[in-house]
Amino acid sequence: MPHKMTLTGSATGPLREYDRYVAFDMREKGSPSAPKGLKKSTFISYTVFVAKKAFNKTGLTKKSIMHEKILIQGEPTLDIPIDECPGEIGIICFQITVLPNKNDKEANDSNDKKEAKQEVSKAQQEVVATRQEEKQDPVSQPVAKEAKETPVQEKKAAPQEKQLPTQPKGTKDVVSFDDIIVPEAFLKTRPNPVKTEEVIEFVKRTGHLDKPLTIEKGSKVLKDGYRRYIVAKTMKMDKVPVVYEHQK
Repeated sequence: MPHKMTLTGSATGPLREYDRYVAFDMREKGSPSAPKGLKKSTFISYTVFVAKKAFNKTGLTKKSIMHEKILIQGEPTLDIPIDECPGEIGIICFQITVLPNKNDKEANDSNDKKEAKQEVSKAQQEVVATRQEEKQDPVSQPVAKEAKETPVQEKKAAPQEKQLPTQPKGTKDVVSFDDIIVPEAFLKTRPNPVKTEEVIEFVKRTGHLDKPLTIEKGSKVLKDGYRRYIVAKTMKMDKVPVVYEHQK
């Protein structure tokens, strides 16, 4: 009998579209304990494959799938190419359901209360300010002085903004992802899915890879960084940071 599996959660990476199906990654926590002598499982990564017709019926989109909580019911499979299945386990989905988010209502209620309090507080401040203005002399110098100081403070604060770096440390160049040639020896390997997931999380936080790829300058053949190549492909990055082999 085939082994049935059930997953709940949100997609941990972007939706990938193929001819008749779509795929996305999920993960669940592993067992908190393990038999003596064995390593504990922190979490397990999955790659879910769903028929396009079934996926379209859910109303999910490329953006919403990473925020909505979903339930997946299916069976594990090993008949998927490694490039299409970065997760530790591939799941053929028979049923996909969008679950209601219980926190949405509580969050909305909380936001409504905060906004109501802010409106009341703002109204009270306006009343107090109006009364103070009525009592003060309209030609009062302190008021004029405060009005002059405000633009100066804003001008001083503006230069303090700093832009975050857009590429990892050590980057020598940025090249098109499609120009990189991957040797067959790399294609036959499968990077550690746990470390691959860590790099994906880093890209989500920063918008760039944690380290540049190493390539040959002329041929652009990949020499090191196949895991980051897989991450760049999964995240659909058009440009990738590189260093050249003789510059290492």
